[in-house]
Amino acid sequence: MPSYADMPLHYGHVPPWLAKRMALLGGAIVEAIVTDYGKSEVIRRLSDPCWFQALGCVLGMDWHSSGITTSVMGALKKAINPRSSELGIYICGGKGRHSRETPAELMRIADKTGLPGEQLVHSSKLTAKVDNTAIQDGFQLYLHSFILSLDGDWAVVQQGMNDASSMARRYHWHSSAFSSYTEAPHTFIYGRNQGLILNLTDTQAAATKTGILQLLEEKPAHLLPEIRNLVMPSHHDVRAENVNLKRLGSVLALAHEVHPENFESLLMLEGVGPRTLQSLTLVSEVIHGTPSRFEDPARFSFAHGGKDGHPFPVPTRIYDETIETLRDALNKAKIGHTDKQEAIRKLSVMAQQIEKDFEPNANFDKVIAQEKKDSWKYGGRTVFGKAAPPKNGDQLSLF
Repeated sequence: MPSYADMPLHYGHVPPWLAKRMALLGGAIVEAIVTDYGKSEVIRRLSDPCWFQALGCVLGMDWHSSGITTSVMGALKKAINPRSSELGIYICGGKGRHSRETPAELMRIADKTGLPGEQLVHSSKLTAKVDNTAIQDGFQLYLHSFILSLDGDWAVVQQGMNDASSMARRYHWHSSAFSSYTEAPHTFIYGRNQGLILNLTDTQAAATKTGILQLLEEKPAHLLPEIRNLVMPSHHDVRAENVNLKRLGSVLALAHEVHPENFESLLMLEGVGPRTLQSLTLVSEVIHGTPSRFEDPARFSFAHGGKDGHPFPVPTRIYDETIETLRDALNKAKIGHTDKQEAIRKLSVMAQQIEKDFEPNANFDKVIAQEKKDSWKYGGRTVFGKAAPPKNGDQLSLF
């Protein structure tokens, strides 16, 4: 099922201190999903635009910008491909010239694994053709990533830009969620209506397509896609309307108002501070959450902030502790000690339990203000530099 997400077009780069952490945490999250749910679940989730956006947020990227696509796929490729034989996941392609290397990469993987290389190359090329040519929506592709499992299922994440509107559009495909490349493959279309477009995969284009296909002695399409709109806003700051306050509040309550030692299931996380517990809970949800939990991806930026300082600077010390805790749990699980891995899983479960009866108050802006005020304690950084201690020592209340 191909899907779309629209985001403001941002330029710039990911600083090395963040890129390294994104690869480490992204790789650990993928490994945890493979371990608990299998390779096919990784493929399915990468085809979900809301989950993908949430992943980018929890990795510390700007919560709404086009840069999430390039940086997340780059981080995952760097983390996963050296371990592809172990994880059973391969990532091909990328931005610009790297996208053009996808066919050669797929053929090399096919030679090693016995997977149908020519068929995979055909899928890679055709998904790009559909989104770039059959659907002429004003966005020209500049990134194409093909994610493949040893079981043969695949996902495509590709992105186009529209300089006139200063927007980017990300396209997602999942091999098992459509039956035809050219017969209305798009079950959902996410993006703002920006005027007339040419969509030759839509049955409303039947007359145009009939004329074209008669020349080729082919048959027209017969299916009608369902259209939905989901657009990331143009403002940089995270606002209350961008998140589910009930869900965010339950995470903050679990981390900051309830002592972990009161939960038998969290004893294996003893020594983890409240702020790291906040990040781990959101990481736990990225790993274990169901699709409906990712309708407000901006909420996941409250794990590790954003490189531009929205909603707050990236707390590098918390980020490192989150990586270390998750990696330690994965390593222990390999030798049969799964208590810590189970404790991380239960974080998302307990947050949802708190959420049922949780009533948030109006302190959303104070939460962000407190995070910014405390940022220097956690090694807060942005692309503009390191966070400095506040001049005013007053404390602010959370939810």
